[in-house]
Amino acid sequence: MNNPSYNSFTYPKGGFVDKPAEMFDRTFEWAELTRFATLPGPQAMLGVVSGRRRQGKTFLLDAVTRAGGGFMFTATETTEADALRQFGEALARYRGQATPFRFAHWDEAVTELLRLADRGPTTAVIDEFPFLAKASPALPSVIQRALDPAAQHTNTPVRLLLCGSALSFMGKLLAGNAPLRGRAGLELVVPTLDFRLAAEFWEISDPHTALMTNAIVGGTPAYRREFTQGDTPQGPDDFDDWVARAVLNPARPLFREARYLLAEEPELHDVALYHSVLAAIAAGNASRGGIADYLGRKSTDLAHPLSVLQDVGMITHETDAFRRNRSAYRIAEPLVTFYHAVMRPAWGDLERPGRAAAVWKRAHSAFRSKVLGPRFEQVCREWSRWYAAPETHGGQVSRVAGGTVNDPAARTIHEVDSAVYGDTGDGREALLAIGEAKWNDVMGTGHLERLRHIRGLLAKGDAATDRTRLQCFSGAGFTDDLRRLADKDPTVQLIDVDRLYHGT
Repeated sequence: MNNPSYNSFTYPKGGFVDKPAEMFDRTFEWAELTRFATLPGPQAMLGVVSGRRRQGKTFLLDAVTRAGGGFMFTATETTEADALRQFGEALARYRGQATPFRFAHWDEAVTELLRLADRGPTTAVIDEFPFLAKASPALPSVIQRALDPAAQHTNTPVRLLLCGSALSFMGKLLAGNAPLRGRAGLELVVPTLDFRLAAEFWEISDPHTALMTNAIVGGTPAYRREFTQGDTPQGPDDFDDWVARAVLNPARPLFREARYLLAEEPELHDVALYHSVLAAIAAGNASRGGIADYLGRKSTDLAHPLSVLQDVGMITHETDAFRRNRSAYRIAEPLVTFYHAVMRPAWGDLERPGRAAAVWKRAHSAFRSKVLGPRFEQVCREWSRWYAAPETHGGQVSRVAGGTVNDPAARTIHEVDSAVYGDTGDGREALLAIGEAKWNDVMGTGHLERLRHIRGLLAKGDAATDRTRLQCFSGAGFTDDLRRLADKDPTVQLIDVDRLYHGT
């Protein structure tokens, strides 16, 4: 997620460093790429760019390449011989040669690539690098050998950028004993837009509409441009119609996108199994045991698929805020959650034109409970971590997570949607605040009393104090009684949707 403070950084103006006017946000990413691309020095240098699909990595790299007159090659899934042929033709076109290069192996191709910077630092991008490495597993070693100090005397100041969306592969490229470990001068991950930036990008001013839209499409830029052709909900009254015409419409690209996301991941071989695991999580099963029960499998059988889904960025694994031996799995891509909670159960109906509105009407309840509610909780945690002022929490935030608190007397477990930890000024981490998030409920004094009770339970174990703040997050508002209590008690915080999008 982008830290909003990145947008306030100042970088040199003019010439190559100017960000294209049509590029939304990505101030930090653009600055780091252009810094790397213009690094002085006679030797070749390596950078690695990764991120989930549809985040605009290719758009970024293409803009950097065009701005500096560099070379960009986009790989396809093919054989080694065909990839070398395509690469040789592309490199010859860039050099202005009528005859393509005929490379017998990648040693020749990489050696020639690192000679192309004859007029100072020049960017060379290999996009979809995992496709090349899949056909030629030795390619990372070939690049490592070409970048060795002993081989640099034949190189020119090429700034080589390897890019890919296969997160598991790209994450291992510079890790452990990998050939390229220690060789990269840039390791850039292009994130999804956070909820505030996504609202700005979609040009949605109403915060309720923005959050409901975010619960479906998240912060993936391509879903507005390529996948909906700029079709955005015009407000709360247009939201239902927008879902029917842009998301549940079998003629629109977004309709099958969640299915294709899994099919495009090279690490996911048994796609049906992974879809089942995601369906279990989307249904509200956050623990490995709960997922196993939902699927009728043993918990030990799911260790591998859960690990793979985490490696490819489809799910996250978050430790409980209060109990280190507990954790929760969450789906990282909102569209995948929406697909499994709303679309997959009615897929047969949705494939027939004209059924979208009726399916959506039936799915309202599932959307609110399985999609919108959990997404609202996540947005509240993101706001607490990145946007809330230190005064809101009573200290500088270090981490935010959901958690569970045991209540022995009542023989129950209480869920806490947001637990904020941070520094109160003495150098030690303390529990600054606990919060509850309700999208569809007008929150009242009962919700506050529940939080007070949980704070009391935590205080018995010295995990909380009377200064630990109580935060009510609501999409529907607050009762007058609760507002009066909050006015009198500075430890009580009321956060509505407008504050999530515009306040601190």
